[in-house]
Amino acid sequence: MAPTGTTLFLILVHIWFCTVLFISNTCKATRPTPKFPAILVFGDSTVDTGNNNYLKTLFKGNHYPYGQDFPGHVTTGRFSNGKLVPDFLASMLNIKETVPPFLDPSLSDNDLVTGVSFASGGSGFDDITGSVGGIIPFSKQVEYFKRYIVRVQGIVGEKEAKKLISSAVVVISAGTNDFGFNFYDIPTRRLELNISGYQDFLQNKLHIFIEELYELGCRRMAITGLPPIGCLPIQITVKFESPHDRRCIEEENLDALVYNKKLARLLPKIQSLLPRSKIVYADVYMPLIDMINNPLNFGFLETKRGCCGTGLVEAGPFCNSLTAVCDNVLEYLFWDSIHPSQAAYLYISKYLEKKIIPELLDYDNQSQPLVTLFDQTG
Repeated sequence: MAPTGTTLFLILVHIWFCTVLFISNTCKATRPTPKFPAILVFGDSTVDTGNNNYLKTLFKGNHYPYGQDFPGHVTTGRFSNGKLVPDFLASMLNIKETVPPFLDPSLSDNDLVTGVSFASGGSGFDDITGSVGGIIPFSKQVEYFKRYIVRVQGIVGEKEAKKLISSAVVVISAGTNDFGFNFYDIPTRRLELNISGYQDFLQNKLHIFIEELYELGCRRMAITGLPPIGCLPIQITVKFESPHDRRCIEEENLDALVYNKKLARLLPKIQSLLPRSKIVYADVYMPLIDMINNPLNFGFLETKRGCCGTGLVEAGPFCNSLTAVCDNVLEYLFWDSIHPSQAAYLYISKYLEKKIIPELLDYDNQSQPLVTLFDQTG
């Protein structure tokens, strides 16, 4: 007997449901396993994914045109037109697509166990950096990390939380604000230290910070060096009076190179003092200076000013909904007068994925990733 219309409809629904279920299970089965269970981020505005939104500070990026190219065109508080390096790295490592800020009150359990950012725009290794700006200094970022550990322990238990943190990749990115705020533009520290002395002072602060994270269970850390500070649009504006005379400040770039060489020598020494740790130097200077010197290779036409406003001074509250933006941000290395564009951050991330991630994976104390605890697609 031929099936009735109702019976045929139910058969088709059953086939459709089974097909969707099969495709869903197949996709989950073939999703790559994360190379690290979580990503934990500390630093300044280059890696602040929105913590400053929840602070009483003027230095925020939670307004248009910031985020104009972020998925959904959302102004998340990231100081760029889109994603930052931690977001791209988390995606490249199959952890998740974006890294949320720790201060976001809506964080899910999955958000927490796969990692967050503790970074704050305007922060630095020096205690006086951003001290009057209402941002999160590094000492407070450590305190927030301690709270994070307690919350993760409440989700997965103390033993699994310890495994997760020891297996997580930790990213530390800071230093530019220290030199800009305290040495070059406002010579607070220059009154008491020369450039070499201040470099050593900051790296001693960094050393202490790394040891604090180690004591809290972190084992795999990537520490970024300085970018070519002398090529930041804001630094060029401060140095040169004429808007037509725009070139990198070589002295500041040389200072950054010296700092980076010192850092590259220091980190293996710190690693040798901390058993079963892997602490690597992440070079951001080279990919950035390559983009500046060879812009056409990356599709850039403008490298001396930002896309927002005039590109000479606008950043934070001065890059806002009343500020005009460039016609094609993909042609701009910098989004505002301080921060790279999403396109530039993507190139930096690809460089770090190739150079740094293999070093962090070359680690003899890898723990089993906690990928079975939560749906990694969430």
